[in-house]
Amino acid sequence: MSQAEQKKLDLLITGVGGQGAILASDIIGKAAVTTGIPIRAAETHGMAQRGGSVVNHIRIGNDYGSMIPKKGADLLLALEPMEAVRYLDFLKDGGVVIVNTQPIIPVTVTSGLTKYPEVPDILEFLSEKYIVKAFNADELAYEAGSRLAMNVVMVGAVSGYLPIPKEIMLESVKALVPQKTIEVNLRAFEAGRQKVEES
Repeated sequence: MSQAEQKKLDLLITGVGGQGAILASDIIGKAAVTTGIPIRAAETHGMAQRGGSVVNHIRIGNDYGSMIPKKGADLLLALEPMEAVRYLDFLKDGGVVIVNTQPIIPVTVTSGLTKYPEVPDILEFLSEKYIVKAFNADELAYEAGSRLAMNVVMVGAVSGYLPIPKEIMLESVKALVPQKTIEVNLRAFEAGRQKVEES
């Protein structure tokens, strides 16, 4: 594999509005730019402000368009379990799915219109074709000092797969999170990275 091919990676980040998917994308984007790796990114979100789906396409070292084609993503970073299932058709067979196992129950479920699947069933379904790394990122964020740092836990979790040095990822976190939350977010990043390295 050539140096250029090693630096090519398509990552899809999915979540629900309010989970911080856009900040997660920005942290990775800034780190790639600092490293000198070309990056293209696109965001698609419908009712993101109201708890709807948020999807970020990140194409590292890619010369083509900013949208990842179906079956084109190497990695799927899902901040919510059902969002992993919703966008699976973008992930190539044998790709890696990193999943936060903490569900966000949509209003259609709380109102009784539909049922949310059991998280173990979701993970079993994902494991049929993909490499799955699953853990409760909300809990890790809480242990790091704030549940709001869940998105940075997930950035830490995916960081080992990216062609970007860890130190540059940490600098990007420091530059983009609110000043008073830097220490919490650095702990959150390390917790996510360690969780995936252990599994």
